Amino acid sequence: MHKVGNLTGPGLTDRFGIGGTDLGVLTTAPDGRLVAVLGDTFERPGVGGPGWRSPVVLFADPASVRTGLTWTGSTGPRDYAEQALPYQHDSIIHGVRVSTVIPTDVITIGGTVYLHVMVCEGIGNVHWTEVHRSTDNGATWTHTGTTWPGDHHDGLFQMLTWARGADGYVYAFSTGFQRDRGLILQRVPADRITEPEAWQGWGFRDGAWAWGNPPTVALTGAHGELCLRPVEDRWLLSFFDAGNYRIDVLELDHPTSNLHEARRTTLLRGTSWEDENHATGHVAQLYAPYLVPGSTLDELHLVVSQWNTERNWPYRVMQFAGGLPRRDA
Repeated sequence: MHKVGNLTGPGLTDRFGIGGTDLGVLTTAPDGRLVAVLGDTFERPGVGGPGWRSPVVLFADPASVRTGLTWTGSTGPRDYAEQALPYQHDSIIHGVRVSTVIPTDVITIGGTVYLHVMVCEGIGNVHWTEVHRSTDNGATWTHTGTTWPGDHHDGLFQMLTWARGADGYVYAFSTGFQRDRGLILQRVPADRITEPEAWQGWGFRDGAWAWGNPPTVALTGAHGELCLRPVEDRWLLSFFDAGNYRIDVLELDHPTSNLHEARRTTLLRGTSWEDENHATGHVAQLYAPYLVPGSTLDELHLVVSQWNTERNWPYRVMQFAGGLPRRDA
């Protein structure tokens, strides 16, 4: 993969009050715009300082995917991207301290956009997760009342990605927010996404895999942010492979395919800051590889985050593109 360009930072998102930010998971809104949900955001380049909010929503023109996403607007009555959810950072909520609320994935079902978030006290410590909805193309959001405790499924239902299949189910892979865990798979009818009791696990019991069992780890390893999307005739699952310091994608015939046997392609490789080469896909402190709507197997676009945790800059979102090797006919 090669770098298409930076998407956030000085000269790019100043009018939205965004200097430093990360994530940027995407869906196509009912009105056709792209909705990108960003994580911890600050007015100055880097981490910290004024204007801390999360999540933040930006809108992009879908026609700009090939040349680099062009931001057309944000949440809030002015250009300034307001925090999408009503809470205060570093406050007490339901008896626990909440430092921030971090988005994991968005999905559009009919005329509604759903957002899954982690309610956190620091990085890696998730109190609970919850779902919010927007019925105005991502402009405003309301809590659905749907929550799961942070230790749900042994803590493997924190960082989530979901996508809808042609069979009417939403399939969701998830893991912990510690970047040291495997993946589990669940499904839920698309019209019952906010009903925790409707979610079914994909689990191995009595010598066979089946729906309705407690979910079994479907892929071992140390995983970070995830993104599942149908692309052409298959499903793609991109993820930060924290154990191997790289971004990979799996090609699946179906979410229930054997993940250990699926074809895996390394898209970007982690490297030191001194050895970076974005033109050849070598990126320092990379994470959060989100597939961009409109991607094809020949022209796959990824939104990727980068954070220099020692200097706190760069702390930004970038776009990369490349093609997947074609499978033999």
